[in-house]
Amino acid sequence: MADTPTTENGRDAEEALRRQEAERRKQAIRTAIQVAGMLPVLIVIAIGFQLLTDRFMSWNNLSIVAQQAAINIVLAAGMTFVILTGGIDLSVGSILAASAMVAVIGSLIPDWGMLGIPFALGVGLGCGLLNGVLIAFVRLPPFIVTLGSLTAVRGIARLLGEDTTVFNPSLPFDFIGNGSLFGVPWLVVIALAVVVVSWFILRRTVLGTRIYAVGGNPVAARLAGIKVWSILLFVYCMSGLLAGLGGVMSAARLYAANGLQLGQSYELDAIAAVILGGTSFTGGIGSIWGTLIGALIIAVLSNGLILVGVSDIWQYIIKGLVIIGAVALDRYRLEHGVGGRT
Repeated sequence: MADTPTTENGRDAEEALRRQEAERRKQAIRTAIQVAGMLPVLIVIAIGFQLLTDRFMSWNNLSIVAQQAAINIVLAAGMTFVILTGGIDLSVGSILAASAMVAVIGSLIPDWGMLGIPFALGVGLGCGLLNGVLIAFVRLPPFIVTLGSLTAVRGIARLLGEDTTVFNPSLPFDFIGNGSLFGVPWLVVIALAVVVVSWFILRRTVLGTRIYAVGGNPVAARLAGIKVWSILLFVYCMSGLLAGLGGVMSAARLYAANGLQLGQSYELDAIAAVILGGTSFTGGIGSIWGTLIGALIIAVLSNGLILVGVSDIWQYIIKGLVIIGAVALDRYRLEHGVGGRT
């Protein structure tokens, strides 16, 4: 017997419901991925190293991992602001080195050693401002500007120390690198404070909304009345300032600074942390909490590979593969619509 119109309508309705249910499941999976981000990956890696070494999860080692991650977290926080606008900052490692040199040299001034901190922060802010001006007003590509800064500022760092390592065994702010607050290392306290402040700016202020808007569509943002140049100035100043803070943290931990070696390839670790954390290279998508997880993944990898006995050479190779994988993941997220502002 032929199907009646009522039967056909019922089947169509059932099919529509099945499609809706399938779409809801897909959306639920996307939301779960967006919320969890790379946290499951971090947990799996940590458990893997614990099984391989039986000492990775010790309190002492976890404290070491947190301290190793701290400086990269600070740099990556600044990089998050920049990449959210669709830009890039390759100069943060060199800015860190120059700022560390200034911090140590300033600390040698009798009775005024603490001035090394504001001097170093000023150097970082100044370098970031210069990058921002060239990008926002001269309209040079961020990659070219910051690549040039990477080289130039590295040269300045070497000049400041006359191409030698500058020491100060009596560094007045050494507590930042070697002290603790209620048992928590100051390096970790500072890194977490930077993350919280960055989150507040990005999620709880008009400025944060505008940063996402500029990264999502700068033309539309400009038409909406947003001063794109001011946003670009802010994010590059923020990146430079936090690189300066990273320089202070490095100097405090080492009691020294070297313009040639300090900060080498730090920009790559920062970029990898940001992209691993879910921030898109194209801008407009990402979160500071994701960046925190990304930085922890890199620190866990570095520490775990050392515990396992992997040589420095292979560590570089693995880090490079992680960066490539992070970019591939970013591409996948864009093509499948996974990601967002959290």
